[in-house]
Amino acid sequence: MSRSRQTRGEVSHLSGAAAEELALQSYLDRGYTLAEQRWRGPHGEIDLILRRGTEVIFAEVKSSVSRDTAAARISARQMQRVMASAAVFLDTEPRGQLTETRLDVVLVWGPGHVEILENAFGHG
Repeated sequence: MSRSRQTRGEVSHLSGAAAEELALQSYLDRGYTLAEQRWRGPHGEIDLILRRGTEVIFAEVKSSVSRDTAAARISARQMQRVMASAAVFLDTEPRGQLTETRLDVVLVWGPGHVEILENAFGHG
């Protein structure tokens, strides 16, 4: 791997981690609690898993220089992988697949702008 490609990868990783922290803080400020961060299931990673009462919220964080660019980074295939991993996570919950859930997308852009799109895919 070339040095510049490695550097870009490191910057991308750090940028993603910073965006996840901003997203997490937004949820915590709203009274949610963190259950898991960067939880890896057999179908892929879920950025944030949060709780609010009995509800479990799965959040996919997307960041970029603008809101529209961040939103454009969401792919249907990726969200299918998140939903498949979420189903595996729910198997560990007391109510299993009957657990009240929500799948959010969190957009992070510019100097710390955060927008939570609740129930972004209409599941739950």
